[in-house]
Amino acid sequence: MQKGELLLSAGEVCKSTYFVEEGLLRMFSTDRNGKEHIIQFAPEKWLMSDRSSLYFNEKSNYYIEAVENSKVLLLTPDFFRNLNLQFPGTIANNDLLLQKHIRNLQNRVNSLLSDTAQERYLDFIKMYPDLMQRVPQWMVASYLGITPESLSRVRKDLVKKNV
Repeated sequence: MQKGELLLSAGEVCKSTYFVEEGLLRMFSTDRNGKEHIIQFAPEKWLMSDRSSLYFNEKSNYYIEAVENSKVLLLTPDFFRNLNLQFPGTIANNDLLLQKHIRNLQNRVNSLLSDTAQERYLDFIKMYPDLMQRVPQWMVASYLGITPESLSRVRKDLVKKNV
């Protein structure tokens, strides 16, 4: 898939989980004013989907877009069921991955509500160590819930502190 190509648009029902072999995806929503809010990035070896849409057959509120030219496997819910039939231990591994994902989302919500922009930025670097070189600053700022100008200030302050 090409950079900028959409795998999912708001209003559609998500039919797959996307496994990133190469490249980078992002999931985002847009508010009433058209401002984008990045929910998640998915670099190589990560999965991405709108789970509510996929498992409850609801229209999605999100877009999933290729940030870079990407190779992506489309995995249907049947894929995971069939995999578990062939390899019974798969369900336990999939459940562990799901629980880790839920934990990360809960921590992200809590961070957006209670952490400083600097703390969120440092967490971003831990979660996505190589993304600063791969995405524009405005995308990082969107993920952090701040303006690009605020992100510049945060980065400048960290340089002053030698962090």
